[in-house]
Amino acid sequence: MPYPEGHKIKVRGKIIESAAQAFRTHGIRDISVPAIMKGAGLTHGGFYSHFENKEQLVAEACRYAISDTIALLQEAADEVKQGPKIHAVIQYYLSQQHRDRTEIGCIIPALSSEISRSSEEVRYTFTQEVERMIDFLSSVAEVDKATASALLSSMVGTLLLARSVSDAMLSDSLLTAGRQHAKELVKT
Repeated sequence: MPYPEGHKIKVRGKIIESAAQAFRTHGIRDISVPAIMKGAGLTHGGFYSHFENKEQLVAEACRYAISDTIALLQEAADEVKQGPKIHAVIQYYLSQQHRDRTEIGCIIPALSSEISRSSEEVRYTFTQEVERMIDFLSSVAEVDKATASALLSSMVGTLLLARSVSDAMLSDSLLTAGRQHAKELVKT
């Protein structure tokens, strides 16, 4: 019996979603294709009917994860009734929840160090997605791209450090200081 129309696209989407979650949590090198497929509820054997290699999956997972993060940040901005929408974006991005839920968090701080050593295909896609994030921040904050770039750099660095330290109080203080600094970058 043939699969229903759209089945292959749906399965591919499940694999990409599983990969994005796994890469956010474990990084690229520490997660295997069989683990990603298992996370999607599939067997390893079907992987190559959807992707040429793991590098292609990494690129697609980056694209998916950035879209997911932008959607979450847009939701935060849309909830603002008065005041700068960018403050809600900063508040969400540099929150304890975002820090602690790496599996749904921004992929940029999770993978940047590994991406710098990845293939040109992956780096190209990651670059496009970072540019898309900068454009999003520029639009929400109503600032130029240079300021949005500085804002993204500050937020990513803050989140990376807050996730890296073992002292909970230090981590929280990094988030607080990062939020304050980020808001100062985009004073409106």
